[in-house]
Amino acid sequence: MRALGRPVTAAILTLTTLLGYAPQPARADRSIGVPPRGLRSGAAADPIRWSPCPEDETVQCGLMRVPVDWTVPLGPQIDVQLARSPAGDQARKLGVLMVNPGGPGVSAVNLALDHDFFDPEVSRRFDIVGIDPRGVGRSAPILCDQDLVDAKPSPLYTTEAEFQKAEDYNRRLAADCAGRSGPVYEHADTGSVVRDMEAARMALGADRISFFGASYGTLLGQLYAERHPDRVRALVLDSVMDHSAGVDAFLGQTADAVQAAFDQFVAWCGRDTRCVLRGRDIRAMWAELMRRATTGELVDPYDPPSKIGAWELISAAFSAFYDPQWYSFAHYIKEAYDPAPTPLARRAVPRLEDLTPHSFPAVICQDWSLPVGGFTGYRDRLRALAERAPQMRASPLALTAVSSCLGRDATPVNPQRPIPAATGPVLVVNSRYDPATAYPWAQQVARQLGPSARLLTYQGWGHVAYKHSECVSAAADRFLLDLTLPSDLTCPAVEPKPFGVG
Repeated sequence: MRALGRPVTAAILTLTTLLGYAPQPARADRSIGVPPRGLRSGAAADPIRWSPCPEDETVQCGLMRVPVDWTVPLGPQIDVQLARSPAGDQARKLGVLMVNPGGPGVSAVNLALDHDFFDPEVSRRFDIVGIDPRGVGRSAPILCDQDLVDAKPSPLYTTEAEFQKAEDYNRRLAADCAGRSGPVYEHADTGSVVRDMEAARMALGADRISFFGASYGTLLGQLYAERHPDRVRALVLDSVMDHSAGVDAFLGQTADAVQAAFDQFVAWCGRDTRCVLRGRDIRAMWAELMRRATTGELVDPYDPPSKIGAWELISAAFSAFYDPQWYSFAHYIKEAYDPAPTPLARRAVPRLEDLTPHSFPAVICQDWSLPVGGFTGYRDRLRALAERAPQMRASPLALTAVSSCLGRDATPVNPQRPIPAATGPVLVVNSRYDPATAYPWAQQVARQLGPSARLLTYQGWGHVAYKHSECVSAAADRFLLDLTLPSDLTCPAVEPKPFGVG
């Protein structure tokens, strides 16, 4: 998740939507919990039923019914929601540009409603179509008990008892979400989303599509191109998932990435006179904050007198590195290290909702095989990761993914495998210091995609390079418009600005 201009907080991250650009998904309507809206039996896929979007009548919103289980096309069905922002110049339209902002769990409908994301010329030449993936946003969302989701234990397990409690928690959470959401919970894998995407292409009457995928959305683009190579005109993959990575590469390379992001923050503070920590030993301060967090002494500087643990602390750092929000994060460290007098405890505010959208485990655990060999294997990996990433210990995102699948009995239906060579042009994009999707993943994916792919490196920081660099966005736009892959394969870094500065 990448929320532009979001202030850093010490509250634990909702890591379930962390991979991607973040136009925020609409709040789920509890009436579409059990059974999912539109659940019925019928044909394999219905035509799209269009109407003006309530948020923006210039954009068309549509519903398309698809099988819950594509291997049983006449079985139960769900409604999948789309949004189509029509090309401004229909006479010169290049076709359909499907988009997905990642997550898993972020709304693609909201991205289609965002008129400011793409260059105006892209909006003039393409019908921009966003499909909320099954289980996400407005497409039969996977719903779970809010209190149970909030009770997820920190994955920094130190004992076998904690490890076993986590396995039990995952089983209870899966049972709760499946019971509230119906059969879509067991069919939320990206392979099924690809079949929905192909059904949408046919219903739209498009011979071929172009595709822009950010972060976890790049996995959707890769799988669609693999299964339907003759239906892809142009493919842009920004901040790339490597679906050939085993558990150790998945954990290790992401740990390297988030540690590099921390190191870059320290280096920035040493050269920017506006950093409030300039001249101080940031690594020593961080070590003290980690000590306090581990012993239960660290007060959340933005929500006192609440306390936060080590997991919440490294998650706050991870969140700050997304844009990155270095100025805010420096203030956060300073205020946590030298806290103001603690106010009186606030009265708890009753929560009005008891359900929350939570598709992350259902998707991740069907798309990835991440075995760790029990508590001993998990503990040994944590120790190895802490050596690779002494300040960050591990990637919060990768560790959340691995820990979310512990104890689950279901075998992944769409596990990792080698990535086949592409038959059409692909532009692969990644920030050199992306904290979430490790730069080596982009290198590995581009290499496996073969000579049809080109890797464009943004030499700066943050997640989803398209929104961080005009050089990157111009290259991606040019490729989408005229299929010209960039000759210059690098874009210079752009120094972050303080929050609120243009």
